[in-house]
Amino acid sequence: MMNLEKEIREQPGVLAGIREANRETLSALTAELKKRDPNSIFFAARGTSDHAAIYAQYLYGIYLGIPCGLATPSVISKYNGKLSYKNTVVFGISQSGKAEDVLAVINKAKADGSLTVAVTNTLESPLAKAADFHLYCNAGLEKSIAATKTFTAQMYVLALLCAEWSGNEELASQLEAVPGNVGQLLSYMPAELDKIISRYRYLSDAILVGRGFGYPIALEGALKVLETNRVRMKGYAISDFQHGPMAQVAPGTLVFVIAPEGPVFDDAKSILGRLVGLGAEVIVITDSDELESDDYFTLKIPKTGNDAMTPYLTGITMQLFAMKLTEVKGIDPDKSNVLNKITVTI
Repeated sequence: MMNLEKEIREQPGVLAGIREANRETLSALTAELKKRDPNSIFFAARGTSDHAAIYAQYLYGIYLGIPCGLATPSVISKYNGKLSYKNTVVFGISQSGKAEDVLAVINKAKADGSLTVAVTNTLESPLAKAADFHLYCNAGLEKSIAATKTFTAQMYVLALLCAEWSGNEELASQLEAVPGNVGQLLSYMPAELDKIISRYRYLSDAILVGRGFGYPIALEGALKVLETNRVRMKGYAISDFQHGPMAQVAPGTLVFVIAPEGPVFDDAKSILGRLVGLGAEVIVITDSDELESDDYFTLKIPKTGNDAMTPYLTGITMQLFAMKLTEVKGIDPDKSNVLNKITVTI
């Protein structure tokens, strides 16, 4: 079994162990956050970690009502910008914990007296040691070049903090169900993908769209297919896609639409209708029984009752698509002449 598949299949167990691995830290960090009562949140990250941060942006904005922003690390690391992080909490997210520009943001925030939090999969990393608190992914060694279990682990530990900080018991209960839902998905989704994957043996480009909690997965799903299969692929927010990028859609263009039930479901249905009208080939990833049609192929994920829980399922569905595509293309996703597992951005 390739490392990519092994690590995708480890995710139910990884997610199930994160709360216990961070129990004391979550309690202490929550107490400090409530004491300080920050008026804003910033996330410093790159690549896949940045996509986990965008998930947290939505989650913290909705459940905590605190404005959240994505840091621009080069403002500090390259331009020596005089940003002030006073009365904010700053998260540095990096699987390896070695991202130097993210570390620069954390160090600047600490100098300003802000509370700093590292989210890494490496206990002894520079980032973990620099921050005031460290949330540990506890995912075990990840050998595949494509991040899979560390991505969902980052989202999950950030979500656990949100539930504890907000005191939202319903959110906490829904998060408890995520590992089981992921296990259920993995029991049938590979076989569903086997039904269609050979059709895309010669795929050279595609598009992925989603909105709200679907947006970070549009970005991450595109990255997973791109980096494993050398396919030109880009993710968009549905709201942005209609302002220009829609022009690239021609008859036969492959477009993935992330369409979980919830506040942005109507947006997904609207763009789906336009894509079908343009003759695009569409794959819909949804938990809705409403989106069944001969005009597109539907990949059903388990129902969760909250679209904030669906990124684990839609994200892993895209991981599985990327993996299955490597099989029909004859590509080893664990090797690359271009990419390294650890990228240290200065």
